[in-house]
Amino acid sequence: QIRVIPPPTPVVAVHPDCISKFNELKLGKSIKYIIYKLSDDYKEIVVEESSTDAEWENFQKKIMDAKASYKGKEGKGPRYAVYDFQYELEGGEGTRNKIVFISWSPDIGTLVFPRMTYASSKEALKNSLNGIGAEVQANNEDEIEYSTILKDISKGKR
Repeated sequence: QIRVIPPPTPVVAVHPDCISKFNELKLGKSIKYIIYKLSDDYKEIVVEESSTDAEWENFQKKIMDAKASYKGKEGKGPRYAVYDFQYELEGGEGTRNKIVFISWSPDIGTLVFPRMTYASSKEALKNSLNGIGAEVQANNEDEIEYSTILKDISKGKR
């Protein structure tokens, strides 16, 4: 009986800029979000963009419009992001901030290799970012709506 052993999962490195940019967001509060991606060779997580833009729709569009290529084919691109959510507590009890780690991997239109590599390397990035208040896994447009995420994080569900 022949047993096929799958190749080992590639180890993906986290570029030091990912951590330093996160610390800027966490400590300085001038950065509103950071979008991370896998490098073109799928061996390292890098910062794709950081911004002070507080408009959720602009952030959401960038995440949803991301692309990923593999072996000459292109599809929708999974991404990781960190977003500094600010929200009002019910009953006028004040304003809160929560740093949310978002893993975006569209169910439809994503190539298999990028999707699997993003899924297997998420923990490497997440574990290197100290101070995440909540985590969101989003696979369709409804799950990346501001109101959906806000409802979950403000009630402590994520």
